[in-house]
Amino acid sequence: MRMEYTLVRSKRRSAALEITKDAKLIVRVPLGMPAKDIEEFIYRHRKWIGTHIEAAGIRAERRPEPSAQEQERLKALARAVIPARVEYYSNIMGLRPAGISITGAQKRFGSCSAKNRICFSWRLMQYPGDAIDYVVVHEIAHIAHKNHGADFYALVSSVLPDYRKRIGLLKE
Repeated sequence: MRMEYTLVRSKRRSAALEITKDAKLIVRVPLGMPAKDIEEFIYRHRKWIGTHIEAAGIRAERRPEPSAQEQERLKALARAVIPARVEYYSNIMGLRPAGISITGAQKRFGSCSAKNRICFSWRLMQYPGDAIDYVVVHEIAHIAHKNHGADFYALVSSVLPDYRKRIGLLKE
């Protein structure tokens, strides 16, 4: 079974697989890894690769890259909606971010820095309001808990008891 992929050699210790959002396979390997070992690695993970490439293809069809005009509309919407949602949930949770930024991040919807600055991708605006609220609460919760431990999820759950359902909305 031959599979098309992009090979990336680097000073890493182990091999890894990545499926891009447009359903392409990237194989990352240590500099000296022989071609035979690379092919065996891919073969051992063929089922995982097939499943994830199919899922990425379905997601790519459902969420194509917005046009430049649509991107501008989504950015403006994010600048209007997200700070208001952060303010609302900050009041409920008793936690305040040091600042809020809207970014064009493609691989994550939000992040919280060690200095409690929160970033949100404008791409989040392509999802339902319940999903947006989950990401907002998730990032605000990182102000109190810098990990994804039990205390973190207890805080998220205290604000959004149905947070698991909301996570599902982000995967559609």
